[in-house]
Parts: sequence; structure tokens; C-alpha cells
Amino acid sequence: MSEPARTVSIFHKADAPLFKKAGETIFAEGEAGEVMYGLLTGKVDLVVKGKVVETIQAGDVFGEGALVQPSGTRASTAIARSDCSLVYLNQERFLFAIQNTPMFAIEVMRSYSDRLRRLKHLI
Repeated sequence: MSEPARTVSIFHKADAPLFKKAGETIFAEGEAGEVMYGLLTGKVDLVVKGKVVETIQAGDVFGEGALVQPSGTRASTAIARSDCSLVYLNQERFLFAIQNTPMFAIEVMRSYSDRLRRLKHLI
């Protein structure tokens, strides 16, 4: 993403940040997802079938798939790689943000597209 911190700035109107210690699970593959996350500080590993497929950096977003997929389930497990702070949006706030802030929608799609491109190069 060109300016990931700008995407996460939308979340600052959300609730107080969550803090996770290194090694803590944020969400698990297959569970229902009710929020997406913006990573303020630290790093988060996305794990599929026990393998780290990506490390999310501060300023980026993750977990948005559960808000847009009909099943609403998580496609990966998110584990704090380091101590981190996160902000989150539920579906109602997510829809409000994409309707009222078109650049937020574009940057979330760019983040998702970048992630997909990286995974395609691993195949």
C-alpha cells in the first residue's frame, strides 16, 4: 500500500485499541469474524494450516475478508508476532467507512490485492 497509516487512521474513531502480547491469537481460521483490524504497532503473522503465509506490518489492515465473504468465517489464524496494538471495525462501521470515505475502500482493496499478488508468486 502506498500509505498504509492513512488507512488505519479511519479506525481511530473506533473503540480503544486492543493490546496483544507476542504469541497471542487474535483470531482463528474457520471461526466467525465480526471485525477487521488495523495494526497500529507490532507485527502479526497470518497462518494457514499451520504455516505462516504472511506477516502484517504496522499500518496495514487484515481480517477484512470475514466482513465481505457470505460465510463470514476467517480464512487464516492471526497470531501476534510481537507485542502489538490493534484497532478494529465491525461490519456496520466498515460499511459506513467505505461509503463515506472512498479512499478507505480503495486502500483496503489495494491491501487485499497486494496480499493476493504475493501469495500468487509463492505458487
